[in-house]
Amino acid sequence: MKVPVIDMSGSTVGEIELNPAIFEASVNVSLMHQALTRQLANARQGNAKTKTRGEVNGSTRKMWKQKGTGRARQGSRKAPHWKGGGNVFGPIPRKYTQKMPLQMRHAALRSALSVKAADNSIVVLDQLAMDNPSAKTMASVLTNAKVGRKTLVVLPERNENVELSIRNLDNATYLRAQYLNIRDLLGYETVLLPKSALDVIETLLG
Repeated sequence: MKVPVIDMSGSTVGEIELNPAIFEASVNVSLMHQALTRQLANARQGNAKTKTRGEVNGSTRKMWKQKGTGRARQGSRKAPHWKGGGNVFGPIPRKYTQKMPLQMRHAALRSALSVKAADNSIVVLDQLAMDNPSAKTMASVLTNAKVGRKTLVVLPERNENVELSIRNLDNATYLRAQYLNIRDLLGYETVLLPKSALDVIETLLG
């Protein structure tokens, strides 16, 4: 699959052949769903906690004597049916972590990239370089590239000027190619790739 290569002004300066093993792979929807579910589950903290009757603060003294009062027998103010009492079967800290083999995760990424490529949602830049941070300049680059409403800019490596320029834009975010993940690929309408980022992706998934 060949796609045009543009510069920061939006002019076409050539074309590039995308690796068919990555950008024309067979699309496995169920595998992408599994990878996305795993990533969302692994992001959960799982630290919700309620106190049982053994953990709430309060006296352990019997509220009234067992017999002779005419009232129901009670053992503790910390029982669940009293205000301020413990919680029955409440949440406790747990791990939501799911495991997935690396080969399956990479296959899911290849599927997601192939979907983007088939939808013409991948835009390739010859280079993305800025002398100083400028959100205005970055917004102009995105406008010239005719990207969608939500754009994922994939960087080959740390680029402080570009990262600072994107940070204040509400329609774009950046991600380094080595941290490419299924959630961001599926969550953004367009993927903006400098040519050097393609090399990192091919090294990672090729």
